[in-house]
Amino acid sequence: MNTYELVAPCHFGLEAVLKKEIYNLGYEIRTVEDGKVIFEGDAEAICRANINLRTAERVLLLVGRFNATTFTELFDQTKALPWEQFIPRNGKFWVTKANSVNSRLFSSSDIQSIVKKAIVERMKDKYHVEWFEEDGSAYPIRVSIVKDRVTVALDTTGSSLHKRGYRPAAGQAPISECLAAAMIMLTPWQKDRILVDPFCGSGTILIEAAMMAANIAPGMRRRFTAQEWGNLIPEKEWKDVFEEAQEQVNLNIAADIQGYDIDEQVLRLARQSADRAGVDKLIHFQQRDVSALSHQKKYGFIITNPPYGERMEQKEGLSEIYRALGERLKKLDTWSAYVITSYADIEKDFGRKADKNRKIYNGMIKTYYYSFMGPKPPKRKESAN
Repeated sequence: MNTYELVAPCHFGLEAVLKKEIYNLGYEIRTVEDGKVIFEGDAEAICRANINLRTAERVLLLVGRFNATTFTELFDQTKALPWEQFIPRNGKFWVTKANSVNSRLFSSSDIQSIVKKAIVERMKDKYHVEWFEEDGSAYPIRVSIVKDRVTVALDTTGSSLHKRGYRPAAGQAPISECLAAAMIMLTPWQKDRILVDPFCGSGTILIEAAMMAANIAPGMRRRFTAQEWGNLIPEKEWKDVFEEAQEQVNLNIAADIQGYDIDEQVLRLARQSADRAGVDKLIHFQQRDVSALSHQKKYGFIITNPPYGERMEQKEGLSEIYRALGERLKKLDTWSAYVITSYADIEKDFGRKADKNRKIYNGMIKTYYYSFMGPKPPKRKESAN
């Protein structure tokens, strides 16, 4: 079976998390670059990566990489790639997206047009035809140019991997499912520890946590573009990997995952999303203000995406929100809190320095993921035989 180079884009700042995910699936990492991880895999790897990766935005099949500073170079080197090995005679192909950063070629529309034309010319030569019906399966192409280095790849995914299928309509200022999953992975939280999101909104962080706890693969309830690529991936590969994912699901677990919000309407949406994800019985949603946050259990986790005054909120009132969260965390003196925000005064309002923070882009917004760590729980005594 053929081995391919596969590209998994991700949020800037989450490359290490995605790298670990891919490594845990058993694939060899080739390189880690800003906003992407490149790895090796066969047809099965394309299926398994799409179905199982929680922090990747999509999975691209690399066709070629080269340097180009003129449109002539872009055309010639794109035409030199072995497109006939990927796209059948009746395949429908187009450049769905082209982006350019710090490069001499910067017009997205021109890049798309020239790459399409080069592929057509290559396939005309190889298939000995002058016209392509393009009435077969779709083979969308993505082009990225960074510092004059061109990457040309087929998009195996289609709709971004953050579209798990459980949230048809986003609530106010939602966080991406991929970013929510990464936030959880960046903490030591395990399914036997309590988890609370006091600003849960549409419930994305909690739903992602519950899916992890129940070992539900994020791509189990959706389709992918490459499922139609019978020339590259046999249908049986997809069937086997979907079945493998289904066999791993375990809903017979005891989890304590709770979400609070002051807006009953968004809580209703959160409950509906949790139901669609199949984890509604693992999450307890409750209408509650952050100032009422309390819990009897010790060594719990707060993982949250509170308001930070970008696009939806005014800056006024933010200090009060963060002070309230900081005060409640002081009362929960054995707990740990992980907060993503662009609000610069969080440490001042919490009255303590974060143990660490990590820069992450939430869409186009530069945010920091602050870790306020509590003490580790005592080790459990092993039961005598």
